[in-house]
Amino acid sequence: MAPEETVDLQAVTIGVGTLLAIGFLAYGTVVSGSVLGVATATAAAWAFAATFAVLAALHAATGRTDLALAHGGAAVGWGLVLVGSSGVHVLVGLLFLAVGGGYIARTTIRARAEQQQEQEYEQEQKRGRERGEDESGGQRTENAPSE
Repeated sequence: MAPEETVDLQAVTIGVGTLLAIGFLAYGTVVSGSVLGVATATAAAWAFAATFAVLAALHAATGRTDLALAHGGAAVGWGLVLVGSSGVHVLVGLLFLAVGGGYIARTTIRARAEQQQEQEYEQEQKRGRERGEDESGGQRTENAPSE
């Protein structure tokens, strides 16, 4: 698949998960406080847990084991927070969320910075070619016809 044909499944997955969570909260505000016997706030939190689990699977499928583990850890963290029967369970869940989320944020920021540097380099190379410079930054010389 060519780069221009790729789809950012991470953004789509996060968008769908967020819309699902907002939908649960809106339903809880307007219609009823529960969906199938589950409080809508709890259903919204489970939607986020499922979103992290799907992201973990997507990253595992693309070979990004580090991000798969980080998203999986965050999904487990959400699960522990939601079903935790004691303060310790909830605390461990929050720890998983913080560690996984921190790694995801750090990795995403670094990847975007690298991508921006690559784009700036490519733009500079393009401008150089338009000005008639060679790859080293010097002026290109045209060979005069030999006699």
